[in-house]
Amino acid sequence: MESIFTKIINGSIPAYKVAEDDRFLAFLDISPLQKGHTLVVPKQQIDYIFNLEDTLLADLHLFTKKVALAVEKATGAARIGVAVIGFEVPHAHIHLIPINNLDDMNFANPKLKIAPDEMESLAQKIQNNL
Repeated sequence: MESIFTKIINGSIPAYKVAEDDRFLAFLDISPLQKGHTLVVPKQQIDYIFNLEDTLLADLHLFTKKVALAVEKATGAARIGVAVIGFEVPHAHIHLIPINNLDDMNFANPKLKIAPDEMESLAQKIQNNL
């Protein structure tokens, strides 16, 4: 069964894409903890990140680093927090969360509601910093 991320990859669900190559996709989280909260996924649907083949896992992290640095520049955050949880969607993914303090990365915090035009603008700012 296709995950929601596979549907985004295949284009059947829209997303605010920030980076893409032949194996990976990065897009804004539609229920973000912070403005610029980005998800990075392999295009191959594998449920658990540690089930990725070693080279794919390493390359995912290298792709993620490029995206994280662009998110940091675009948002002006002090750091980019990284989280891999893996229960919410059965498709390996990495959360990149702009943070200025530890509380900014608390998944129990209420999720932000960001207008579509601001999401587009954020995605473009991140793309411009790649």
